[in-house]
Amino acid sequence: MNSAEQIFQFLNKVSRLSFQSWSSMVAYAMEIQLKKDDYFVKEGEVSKEIGFLTKGIVRSYYISKEGKEYNKTLFAAPNIIGSYVSIITGQPNRLPQQALTDCTITKIPMSVIENLSKEQIEIERLRRKIAEMFFVLKEKRELEMALLQAEERYLIFREEYPGVEQLIPQYHIASYLGISATQLSRIRKKMSLQS
Repeated sequence: MNSAEQIFQFLNKVSRLSFQSWSSMVAYAMEIQLKKDDYFVKEGEVSKEIGFLTKGIVRSYYISKEGKEYNKTLFAAPNIIGSYVSIITGQPNRLPQQALTDCTITKIPMSVIENLSKEQIEIERLRRKIAEMFFVLKEKRELEMALLQAEERYLIFREEYPGVEQLIPQYHIASYLGISATQLSRIRKKMSLQS
């Protein structure tokens, strides 16, 4: 399956999209390659594009006042990436998005999607559904971080990101789970003994 088909299938699961609506969007799309450690959106940039991640893993993270990095979100293909807050507010991005592996991304200017939304109800509905999806995921993640033990969060991570553990360094996973790499190592060891 090529990138365009993969994106079309993914978006159709979010909200029904006709081939005509899809074609009008894809006419403005551009496929790019990111090498590991490259950025899709840097800190301080005003974001103007939405990306469809068709291959690879991207993290969004922040840096504390002490200079420590914390992974806020992990995106594994297929997925939608981009600084939605920066796009909506026009403010500089505060959460850089960096490739953790080599990635393939199809990007579309948000201005194009906004213009097409005025003419096509399907694209307007898709935008709303994507915003709702991100809102639900954000609340789910916040509740997991607040209410669940590290071991439970790790089990959810394994279920939601199958195979990712083998592709990225353990310290990135530990950071995403809000624990130290040593804690993650202990959890993994304990689980391997139990199985």
